[in-house]
Amino acid sequence: VREREPEKMRIGRKDLKQCKRLTTVVDGREVAIFYHSGNFYDINGEPCIVCPWHKYKITLSEGKGLYQSVDPKNPIAPTPWVSKGVKQRTHTVTIKNGHVYLTLLDMSTHRDSDYYLSEKFKKFHNFLQLNLINEDELMQ
Repeated sequence: VREREPEKMRIGRKDLKQCKRLTTVVDGREVAIFYHSGNFYDINGEPCIVCPWHKYKITLSEGKGLYQSVDPKNPIAPTPWVSKGVKQRTHTVTIKNGHVYLTLLDMSTHRDSDYYLSEKFKKFHNFLQLNLINEDELMQ
């Protein structure tokens, strides 16, 4: 059985450099695309980006989270890079003639980053926002 080639979908016509982020729904799934203007890093021979907010190191090819491990018995020893496993969903984005195209990659397995698009997270986030607003009002 031959696997079906991932489909490239046109999702918009935007200048990603200018807007920095594009959010859309593809096949019932919310997808956020970020323009990364920072540096790319070579960690263990893999191209990676560093999240500007959290400083997480993520491989571009598979979305693996990387960290430097420390040997507690020898804390001054060189710290090798180690994978935490696949944490972030990655997709292929191309821009052609001003149009942004997205190719969804393996959607069959769960990624830790999926939680942030779940209804559970959205409800929790909304609850926090409401409570922070109420606390601010009480402080005035």
